[in-house]
Amino acid sequence: MATILIVEARFYDHLNDMLIAGARAAIESAGHTAEVVTVPGALEIPGAIALAAETGDYDAYVAIGVVIRGETYHFEIVANESARGIMALTMDGLPIGNGILTTEDEAQAIRRADPEQLNKGGGAAEAALAMLKLRQRWG
Repeated sequence: MATILIVEARFYDHLNDMLIAGARAAIESAGHTAEVVTVPGALEIPGAIALAAETGDYDAYVAIGVVIRGETYHFEIVANESARGIMALTMDGLPIGNGILTTEDEAQAIRRADPEQLNKGGGAAEAALAMLKLRQRWG
């Protein structure tokens, strides 16, 4: 049994609740346990994962958050840099599923977050578990 850390950037509560529900369901249905930690924003997710990895307490990670395009360039910075940070950690061998939604509007985010629709939280958890299996195989 593995322990999976869900790191969420809690900005849109109702969307995060759906993403976390999907992630938890996927993790628990695979026979593993999940813990959740909250960070201020999507840019802090890679740093929190890096800090948690130093403890050795977790086997894999799921990044959860929602970035909705606004009127400024900030959307691109947050979307690109959070993804870059997560990618750098995966290249260092950490099994991470990226469930940070980057959408044009809230309707797109709801469709992707809802476990009854696209279930991107569940998909991110499944990706983390798949990467954990590869790490165990080749680690």
